[in-house]
Amino acid sequence: MSTVRYETAALLLPPAPARWPRRLLAAGLTGLVVLAFWSAAVPWERLADLPGEFLRYLWLMFSQPNWEKLPDAMLQTWRSIAMAWVGTVLGVIVATPLSFLAAGGLGPLWLRAPLRGLFAVIRAVPEIIIAIIILSVTGLTPLTGALALAVGGVGTLGKWGYEAIESAPTGAAQAARAAGGGTAQIVRWGVWPQVSADFLSFWLYRFEINVRASAVLGLIGVGGIGDMLASYTQYRDWPTVGVLLIVVVIATMTIDALSSRVRRRLTEGARRRA
Repeated sequence: MSTVRYETAALLLPPAPARWPRRLLAAGLTGLVVLAFWSAAVPWERLADLPGEFLRYLWLMFSQPNWEKLPDAMLQTWRSIAMAWVGTVLGVIVATPLSFLAAGGLGPLWLRAPLRGLFAVIRAVPEIIIAIIILSVTGLTPLTGALALAVGGVGTLGKWGYEAIESAPTGAAQAARAAGGGTAQIVRWGVWPQVSADFLSFWLYRFEINVRASAVLGLIGVGGIGDMLASYTQYRDWPTVGVLLIVVVIATMTIDALSSRVRRRLTEGARRRA
């Protein structure tokens, strides 16, 4: 009797999945990687010189830093931070309502799809390209960098926002809807309390990203520490470049540490309330 049961169970088992598609996919990806390395015009023989050149430039920059440029470096770093802050605030103002409209259950379908496509397109374009487009109107000013960071922030904050809304618990929103609340009441009392900590964490994280991106935007001449770095690097003034890098690293690490601590407090507080 047991033999019959075993045979019946064996007949009911699904067939083992074929492994050749996975192997074919792995072989194809491996071939693409090998082809990419093979076709790249990289002088591989010079890689052995890279550690020595790296140490040589570190010596040029940090053996005798030009501390006379420290006040200018701090001022330009502050301008970069201000640029990042303005860009973050503008991005938050635009992206927050759009993320609610792009979330399932809140925005209409005919609006959700275009908004999500817009967020994807913005994320695909680097901030420096956005800045080049904007500077044709605003010129080479810190406002150009702030607007470029704001536009880039809309893409990331919008995506993070609607994903947080869709993954939040729906009990409070359903209760507000059952009580006859409109969309505004559902968002205010049913959705926002569930996602506010996540949104604040996203905003702080985007500010960290914008601080680093503002230094890169300065390379095209919109001001800030990046503009100063580009100028002194072009003239091979390595002692001044060393001072600028020291200021940038200290400022970035300080902002990252403070922001990470605040974000940790926000998320831990949200978990305790939950």
